[in-house]
Order: sequence, then C-alpha cells, then structure tokens
Amino acid sequence: MDCKHFGKCGACVVFDKGYEGQLEDKVALNEERFSKFFSGEISVFRSLNTHYRSRSEFKLWHDGDNIHYAMNNATKDGVVFVEECPQVNEHIASLMPKLLLEIEKYEIGFKLFGVDFLSSSSGEIVISMLYHRRLDSEWETKARLISLALGIYIIGRSRKQKVIIGQDYITESLKIQESEYKFHHIENSFTQPNARVNEQMVTWAMEQFAQSSGDLLELYCGAGNFTIPFAKIFNKVLATEISKSSINAARANMQLNNVENIEFLRMDVEDFVGALDGVREYRRMKDVNMKNYDITSIFVDPPRSGMDEDSCLFSSRYEHIVYISCNPETLVRDLDILSKTHDIIQMAIFDQFPYTHHVEMGVKLLKKGSL
Repeated sequence: MDCKHFGKCGACVVFDKGYEGQLEDKVALNEERFSKFFSGEISVFRSLNTHYRSRSEFKLWHDGDNIHYAMNNATKDGVVFVEECPQVNEHIASLMPKLLLEIEKYEIGFKLFGVDFLSSSSGEIVISMLYHRRLDSEWETKARLISLALGIYIIGRSRKQKVIIGQDYITESLKIQESEYKFHHIENSFTQPNARVNEQMVTWAMEQFAQSSGDLLELYCGAGNFTIPFAKIFNKVLATEISKSSINAARANMQLNNVENIEFLRMDVEDFVGALDGVREYRRMKDVNMKNYDITSIFVDPPRSGMDEDSCLFSSRYEHIVYISCNPETLVRDLDILSKTHDIIQMAIFDQFPYTHHVEMGVKLLKKGSL
C-alpha cells in the first residue's frame, strides 16, 4: 500500500518495510512471545494490501471556511489532514470527498467534529455525523437530501440525541466454508473491521472444532459473528454477551440466517459462571436447562483485557477450547493459566490490522491426556 500520509498520520505506524516486512515482523514477534507454549508452526492469514477496512472514524477539522478529514499525527501532538486513505475499502474511499462537498453545499458543517463510516463489501454505507450541537428539523431535511444524493444512510449524533435517516445498520455477507452468511452490522457497535480476514478467522475457528461433537458454549459472543456459523457444526449453541445492542443484533442475525439452534443470553461471564455454579439465581437463566446441553467445547473471544482468572479456570473445565484474542499480551497471561490443564495444539495469526502492531491470534487447546 502506498499512502502520501505515511510517516505523518498516526493510523499506520509500521510502513517502512512494506506489507510483507510488517507481517514478517509480527510473525517473528509472536513466535518468540508464544514459544514457551507452542513449538509448532503458527499459521498466518494475510490481509489485502490495500482497501481492507470496512469501518473507519475520522475527525472533521475546520480550517477557516474549509473542512478536512483529519487523524491524530504520528507524534500525537496534533492532527494531519487526510486527503486520501487507502486503508478504507473502495466504497468508503469513493464516498469521502463527495460527502465533504455535500456538507459544504448544504451548510451543515457547523459544530461537526467527526464522521464514522461503516460499509458492507457490496457498498451499502451508513455514516455517523457527530456534532457539538443539537440537531433540528432543518438539519434533518438537509441530511435526507444528502442521503438521497449519495445513496447512503445517515445518523446524526449529538449529546443525548440520535437522528436516523433511513436505517442505522448495513447488511454484510460473508463466505465461510462455501456457505454465505448475512449479518446486520449496527452503527456505533463493534464489528470486525477487515471483512476478508474475518472470513478466514471464522473459517479457521470452525476447522478447529471439526472433531468436536455435542454442543458448544460461547463466551463474549458479540453480534454472533462466530456463533451463527458454529451453529452449523454443533447440535446446539449456548452463547453469552453483556452488551444489550450486541445481543439484540445477534438474535436478529440468527433469524436473518434461518438458524434455530442457538440460545443467546445477555449476561457477563462472571454472572454466567456464578449461575452455573449455583452462587445465585438469575432470571435470565430461568428458561435455560443446562441438563439439556452436552457441552464439551467452549469458544471465547474476549475484549482486549482478555479473561480474568476465574473465567480461565471455568473454561479449563471443558475438553476443547478455541480462543480468539485481539491482544497477544493478555493472551500470554491467560495461557499461563489454561496451559496448566490443556495442551496448545494449533496457533494462528490473523493480520486484521495491517501497518500497525496489532494482530488477532487464534489458539486451539485440548485437555491434557485427551489425545
């Protein structure tokens, strides 16, 4: 990827060796980082070199009468005006200059400080316009005209206000193991930003459960990105998530894909473990009969903070564990616990965030003595 802002924009911090060089460095770093747990070859899943992000956030910077997209600069003591961004997918890249022209044409830039883009692979886009002022009917009328002109959905946001022009989600299609899955990705909610790497990641996770049977327990399920494909290979899936919006999206995505063998629970992991262990009763568990589940496998995809010790100990009860991590540092900490009861059978690196230090990691663990 070539970008005129390399070295100035803080979004890409590892670029001097090109795509191959930054990937080699990530692989070498994590081979060393996890060498005490795993001596085999770590599988590497590459990203597209350019136009790989389907979700991006930009500051809107006012320079006299002109408005610019901006990002924090590399030294984090100011901003750089962004005239192009080859990170974002082609649909967002094409829209960005057109949107600025429409904002200026309809004069709705007053107190506008940010724009977030969310795009499907097919080009369906919802943008969020972030304001330091309350939005009135005049703004809504003008935003509707822009929505029609550009063929996009628009969300206007200010303090305690959300104005929806059209709808607040896009529908993404993912191809996984020769099957197509559809997902509603909701504005202002977490979604995987790199669709092609996400497909590889879900496929890899499914392959790790190829020899598993019975039912699956999933912690931190989000909007069902992994859960819904997993439903194809397990009899039943029980999945938990604390975010209300994510659980609502997960249930909608289950219907969208005509899946019926998943039960979603809105609970955090600590409460769920406590309920299973009889520490206390929860109304959200009242209709869940754990005796109806034959769970030997567990899947976890925690936030950057990883899992706490109790969650690791709980997960170690199950024979098969597949762990997707967005933070290798907390994964090392958690593997210190999980490796006491489980052997690490497979590891993978997913280059979800090219030109940065960040990667996603995948780990398959099997209870010691199970082979």
